[in-house]
Amino acid sequence: MKIRRGPRLWEKAKTLIPGGSQLFSKRAELFLPSLWPAYYKKAKGDMIWDLDGNKFIDMSYMGVGTCVLGYADPDVNRSVVRAISLGSMSTLNCFEELELAELLLKLNPWAGMVRYARTGGEAMAIAVRIARAFTGKDRVAFCGYHGWSDWYLSANLAKDTNLDGHLLPGLQPKGVPRALMETALPFNYNRIDELENIVSKYNDIGAIVMEPVRHQEPKDDFLKKVRKIADEIGAVLVFDEITSGWRMNVGGVHRLYGVDPDIAVYGKAMSNGFPMAAVVGKKEVMDAAQDSFISSTYWSERIGPVAALATIEKMKRRNVPRHLCKIGNSVKEGWKKMASEHGLEIKVAGLPPLATFSFEGGDPQAMHTLFTQEMLERGFLASKSLYASYAHTEEHVSRYLECVDEVFRLIKKAIDRGELRKMLKGPVAQTGFKRLA
Repeated sequence: MKIRRGPRLWEKAKTLIPGGSQLFSKRAELFLPSLWPAYYKKAKGDMIWDLDGNKFIDMSYMGVGTCVLGYADPDVNRSVVRAISLGSMSTLNCFEELELAELLLKLNPWAGMVRYARTGGEAMAIAVRIARAFTGKDRVAFCGYHGWSDWYLSANLAKDTNLDGHLLPGLQPKGVPRALMETALPFNYNRIDELENIVSKYNDIGAIVMEPVRHQEPKDDFLKKVRKIADEIGAVLVFDEITSGWRMNVGGVHRLYGVDPDIAVYGKAMSNGFPMAAVVGKKEVMDAAQDSFISSTYWSERIGPVAALATIEKMKRRNVPRHLCKIGNSVKEGWKKMASEHGLEIKVAGLPPLATFSFEGGDPQAMHTLFTQEMLERGFLASKSLYASYAHTEEHVSRYLECVDEVFRLIKKAIDRGELRKMLKGPVAQTGFKRLA
């Protein structure tokens, strides 16, 4: 397999685009520095063709979690093509945004109103703005990763390690106004004591923002206790469902835990690769948007709502979450079994459709780099995580796990011989998001 054009273009991109890509998670250095294909020509189902004509099965991020049905899903694409032919934008509003609002509220019966954006980061900024407008309070207590906005990155103004466990270690909040210092206050998942300490110290917490679940299950009624604290202090509870939404059930994963937020934020998988995001909330809370100014031209285009309607309807019709859980569980069990057989220590975590593993001990980053390198040569895009999709077949999972078996054996031999780094054809990959580690 010859991979040439992608790495060459990536080096050029870094001279023209700060960071090389618009998305941190797509930087080649996070996967296989100097060797990663970087660019695609075609994507269909769970397959990707690079610029050199190589074909890969994507057993990694599937469009960083967007393409839950698979790449270029024919049903979604058919609806989008029709919308484009009829006109994707006009002076008037598209009626599909009303249809989507009705559908989202049916899936979230605790809610009463909806606002739209086109990316998750935008939607989270909207949610926090609305929460602050409703409560009249500035401070936000948060857990997890919630995007690139000033409200979030300001957590590192007071202490530059505040985001270490939520985003990236040592992140510098340059460009964020210092006046925002101590307006975003972090607490760790399942540590209700940390949230209690925050609310005891500050009496102006306007919002509590968190993913309802990610890599660990809530313990000791954690979510219910967070809900209780929000009610007691009059804060808006915001559940970030941008990644978790739609995968375990059609709608928010919070519905499985019996705890309703005041606002839920959706994105990524709701529209299968077409830009779309939604802020769904209680009517009295959402009405506060009218007291602020939240408006953008392309939030009113037609493709996003049309894609979301087609995607959600197909997820319901085909019971897509069941398939995602089946694929994810098969892969997680395969990782565990093969690591055990070859004497490798790994940690497996995450919801079944959001499976992740990490090598433990020794030189884990070199081990991950060698894993990615060897899986690529066997025709797989593979890394630390798998975003399961409806396009993933049992046949492809079987082939993937056969190759994982080979590569885990190879890694173990390289470790035993002290040749782990010698096996690499390029530099060790850089570390990425802590939440994906």
